[in-house]
Amino acid sequence: MAILQTYRFPEGKVEPRETDVSALGRRPHRRLLREAVLMYEARQRAGTHSTKTRAEVNFTNKKPWAQKHTGNARAGTRRSPLWRKGGVIFGPKPRDYGYGMPRKALRAAVRSALLGKILDGEVKALDGLALEAPSTKRVAAALRALEVRGTTLFVTPARDDLFFRSARNIEGATVRAAAEVNALDLLGHRTVVLVNGAYDALVGAIGANGTSAAGEEKA
Repeated sequence: MAILQTYRFPEGKVEPRETDVSALGRRPHRRLLREAVLMYEARQRAGTHSTKTRAEVNFTNKKPWAQKHTGNARAGTRRSPLWRKGGVIFGPKPRDYGYGMPRKALRAAVRSALLGKILDGEVKALDGLALEAPSTKRVAAALRALEVRGTTLFVTPARDDLFFRSARNIEGATVRAAAEVNALDLLGHRTVVLVNGAYDALVGAIGANGTSAAGEEKA
């Protein structure tokens, strides 16, 4: 069991709530988390860097000087990689750095990341929030009551346009549906805020202790 500080609407009170975290495992797997984070970061690389080979350098093909009797070393072209502004040997070219991991491993990484955040006291909750219209003021007031500082990841049970429009103006805030959350999302924010029972939806999406899950990991 773990204790989550929970802000309850409409009372506006912060209360501790016991949460069963046994579905997340006994301890975080740091090596698995590292592998998952490296994979997601690799997928985010643009891979647009490029260099010119000797065939692409815009220089004349004329021989710089005669082959013999000049006192200089032999040179056949100004495009040589040995010359300044010449071509590049085996230089980088546009490429895709992305690679994949097994889905079971990615779901296990999410469980480990969430468990680690809970054990570190970096997971809060909002309960009973019902929005008829976007209201950044209400969400910001809840964060102040929970004493949330720094970047924040809001996890909703499903995609919620009203809540997204309410939280998007808060500095450092990101909103994700439970089925879209990955390990990099959890580790990349200082605090995770579970909205309206998102914990159960998140556990259902990532599976419990290696069981199958309906949710898929996003790239």
